[in-house]
Amino acid sequence: MRRADEKGEGVTQQPIPHWPGRMLGPVFVRSTPEGAPERAVYVHGLAGSATNWTDLMDELKDVATGYALDLPGAGFSPAPADGDYTVDGHARAVIGLLADVGPAHLFGNSLGGAVAVRVAALRPDLVRSLTLISPALPDLLPRYGPARIAAAAATPRLGEWVADRLRFVPAAQRVNATFNMVWADAGRIHPDRLSQAVEELRRRDDLPYAGRAMIASARGIVAEYFRRGAGSLWSQAARITAPTLIVYGRHDRLVRPAMAAKAGRTFRQVRLILLAHAGHVAQMEHPALVAAEARRLIGETRLGNAPLAS
Repeated sequence: MRRADEKGEGVTQQPIPHWPGRMLGPVFVRSTPEGAPERAVYVHGLAGSATNWTDLMDELKDVATGYALDLPGAGFSPAPADGDYTVDGHARAVIGLLADVGPAHLFGNSLGGAVAVRVAALRPDLVRSLTLISPALPDLLPRYGPARIAAAAATPRLGEWVADRLRFVPAAQRVNATFNMVWADAGRIHPDRLSQAVEELRRRDDLPYAGRAMIASARGIVAEYFRRGAGSLWSQAARITAPTLIVYGRHDRLVRPAMAAKAGRTFRQVRLILLAHAGHVAQMEHPALVAAEARRLIGETRLGNAPLAS
């Protein structure tokens, strides 16, 4: 696993980019302008949205036209008609988008990383390369925070009660708590992004399905920890043929960076990167560095180079 030192990457005060969105089938999708030689699809994590990929999409827009979806029930996507918030349900939504835009380079963060693994295993014809950022793959030694979230989500009615009570906590307080958990240094967050996140949370507080979407999606990833056999995420990871890049953050409070060792033994063609000053959302914290690694992977895939070295 290669370590990258990103300490010198400063915080820009330039206006953050904004990508327009539209409904594409059952999900809301934000996209960069058409015209790049490749395509990329981006899948966010639990309680996230397509805007988690705004800066990385900007960095890669000359290489790949980007399509970032709001998973069913998240962001501006409506609740799924079948009420399915499992990893399988989310994977179907991503496969549907890939079927619309064509084979693409697939990115996933956290829960989105688990979803991307399933998609890449089930539909290798649609995935040209796979980039995972702190993927939420089953871990026998989960961090304390995720273990508490999993326990609350898995307990009947408790998860719904917690989600309902959280609505009474000011949106700004909840957003700050979330950013402090997932960023290594929340002081680096662009003020515009902070204000946008607060407004988005206030909007979602008025949606009748918002709490259910988050709790049910959390239960979906918990269920994957207990799945065994050929359908388990690690078994599927071992069958993925797409060249794979996995990025971990040394200061990740949700996914243990030590899981890189198992990932290195499991994925067939894999490059592992450890960012020394990143947390759980490296694509937001250090988009230029993540883009540099992704650009390298996309170039190697396009040129048909030899299998990746870690």
